[in-house]
Amino acid sequence: MTAGVFDELVGQDEARRVLGAAARGTGMTHAWLFTGPPGSGRSTAAVAFAAALQCPDGGCGECHACRTALGGTHPDVTRVIPEGLSLGVDQVRGLILDASRAPTSGRWQVLIIEDADRLTEAAANALLKAVEEPPERTVFLLCAPSTNPAEVSVTIRSRCRVMGLRQPPPGAIADLLVARDGLDRREAELFAAAAQGHVGRARRLATDAEARAKRHDVLQIPRRLTGLGACFTAAVELIEAAEAEASGTYTDQSATEREALETALGKGGTGKGASRAARGASAALKELEKRQKTRDTRAQRDSLDRALVDLAAFYRDALAAGFGARVDPIHPDMADTTRAAASRLSAESLLRRIDAILECRKAIEANVRPRIAVEAMMLSLWRA
Repeated sequence: MTAGVFDELVGQDEARRVLGAAARGTGMTHAWLFTGPPGSGRSTAAVAFAAALQCPDGGCGECHACRTALGGTHPDVTRVIPEGLSLGVDQVRGLILDASRAPTSGRWQVLIIEDADRLTEAAANALLKAVEEPPERTVFLLCAPSTNPAEVSVTIRSRCRVMGLRQPPPGAIADLLVARDGLDRREAELFAAAAQGHVGRARRLATDAEARAKRHDVLQIPRRLTGLGACFTAAVELIEAAEAEASGTYTDQSATEREALETALGKGGTGKGASRAARGASAALKELEKRQKTRDTRAQRDSLDRALVDLAAFYRDALAAGFGARVDPIHPDMADTTRAAASRLSAESLLRRIDAILECRKAIEANVRPRIAVEAMMLSLWRA
């Protein structure tokens, strides 16, 4: 049964059925576009599908093909995760060239591109040509938030089979945390609700004490905004917390990349050839440092955005409590605090605060300096 490789595709019964059938030849096509909100499992679905395509049994989850595909070591499955703010044409052309080769040991040559919405225009055009005239045994699996033309070009979309994923229900995420991570049911439900449908976020809250501490600090912000100085202090602390969380994300990887590049450029060698190589290494190292810096910036912004989503959810819970709405809270452990906020703030005031947070997220996405955007947001939260 295909359930093996799709076990972690939470709350996506229809996707599991369609992908399982395609892996066995029913409804199979050369290009797929996985869409859905953050945390819905776009990349999880793509990787699981890649494993099922390589598996002789359609995704048993136990064979060598399944284990290597899921583990990222299968020679015929290439997974691309954009490290910076965009994915350029040169990298895409190289990937397409690799994907055009015949499979070495598997049944298909599979190219997975996560965050396909970050393709530059030139990169998207290069990918389009490959998708229009695909090699016989090559499959393209693209992941993007939606089929919006601003994220994925209409022409690429028209040549892909779209697999839409939905936000997993908290109950399904809680079930996974209990079964896979051994959590107490009550804790699992708390983290599943706080993650707002993001499976990876729920797992991190369940397993990482620092992530839980950061969330706690973020949810204390509303009561700390007592004056102008407090707003600027809260902004600085939020930015620094995001930077600290992201700082260690790629440290080991960056060091490994630099060491590998220096070795390739002849570090430690002697003689005239080694001297010339050392002189030419400067540009290559600067280019590597530039890519790594862009990747670190992306990690910092992602960390900050998670904090902003948590903060917006706090005011959402307060708004729901004020109206007596019969909806489950996102932060059930903050119920007393959100009720207190609802008792002293009007619905209009709460909505203004949510709008301020959403505007901050938009500003950061538009490359406004995070500190400026967050300071403006904190002032709006205080004044609203």
